[in-house]
Amino acid sequence: MRSKVSGGLVLPEDAGYPQAKQVANVLFDDRRPAAVARCATVADVQACLAAAAGRVPVAARSGGHSYVGNSAPDGGLVMDLSAMSRVRMQGDQAVVGAGVRLADLYSAVAASGRALPGGSCPTVGVAGLTLGGGIGVLSRAYGLTCDRLVEAQVVTADGTVRTASASSEPDLFWALRGGGGGNFGVVTSFTFATFPAPSLSAFFIQFPAGAWGELIPAWQQWVADAPRQLWSMLRIDTGDPAVVFAVGSYVGDAAGVNRQLDSLVSEVGHPPVSRVVRSFGYLDAMRYYGGGSGREGFVASSRVLVEPLGDPRRLLDLVHAHPGLSLLIDAAGGAIGDVGPQDTAFWHRRALATVQIYGKASVSTRDAVTRQVAALGAGLAALGAAGGYINYLDPALPDWLTAYYGGNASRLADVARRYDRERVFTGPGLLNSSL
Repeated sequence: MRSKVSGGLVLPEDAGYPQAKQVANVLFDDRRPAAVARCATVADVQACLAAAAGRVPVAARSGGHSYVGNSAPDGGLVMDLSAMSRVRMQGDQAVVGAGVRLADLYSAVAASGRALPGGSCPTVGVAGLTLGGGIGVLSRAYGLTCDRLVEAQVVTADGTVRTASASSEPDLFWALRGGGGGNFGVVTSFTFATFPAPSLSAFFIQFPAGAWGELIPAWQQWVADAPRQLWSMLRIDTGDPAVVFAVGSYVGDAAGVNRQLDSLVSEVGHPPVSRVVRSFGYLDAMRYYGGGSGREGFVASSRVLVEPLGDPRRLLDLVHAHPGLSLLIDAAGGAIGDVGPQDTAFWHRRALATVQIYGKASVSTRDAVTRQVAALGAGLAALGAAGGYINYLDPALPDWLTAYYGGNASRLADVARRYDRERVFTGPGLLNSSL
């Protein structure tokens, strides 16, 4: 294969192998793929599938942020798509290579005065984000990343290059918008409809510890009633005492977001101990929310809130009982709900919020943190937070097919069978692994 792949093949005995196989989560540094193919063209991807299909596991890697390490299968072939990193503007549309990271995507579209909704981590790949739906700070105002997808070029398991759009391969196009990465083929490029880059106001607000009982239900009702220009995340760092604060963004000026924050303060009934509002252009806002991009070890899972949780004391009891974790509660609603649950593969169109359960971990603490994450997730489910978000993949999630895909699970399974009859794409949490 060395002569068939533009960027060459990296094998375990090669000097660059430790870096070539590396993914975002350091807990998967012990994974040993059989080879890493540096793909720069569609033909490279086809060569990989022809050589590996039926022989070893195969995985496409864009940003390498799979929560279960699917980007680095033991004994498998990794198709590294990072060389497919071009962003090309065609009028108001952006044609984006599958290896593009979010930081570069935002810079490229902003240079033309345009924008896309997406995640915040700058090193996340556009491919995984889009295929799982794509929630982020602009989702309530402009929809999910996948809602902006116009067309995708896909190499399916049999090596066929297909164009998926509303008029070509419509079932595949439906599945690619929220059905999860790695299930139907290797997407090599995406075409997105952009919109004029907005100005944004970011905020941070924290209340005294004694106000948490009022803040948690007040925040949930606040985001449910908020205009779609506003997005917020309530973060709870668990333990006793816990740390609770809200961050967010508003499409508009500081005066607009301050009016919204005044409403939250009134509902909580306590003055905040910290309140910060800053205004940005689109690109600077994306950089502001991006934070750090270093590698770390973590274990994570998710739940979905369809409606506000009940008694906040029960949630605080859970938070106190499972120290050392973070709950990241991202507001949904707004433009996300403009699309029906069955119009794309992304099922959770009617959700109030998604909840990421996140715990930093090392190799020595991984098992203990995994148990804590699972226990906190089970506790949230008992409070009514069922379901999950596929981009926070956790195959240990009970009945994960229904949790992630709801009423779309059966149709997605049919699409996976049709486009991957030989079950080339398998791995934890992938559809063909469950059939």
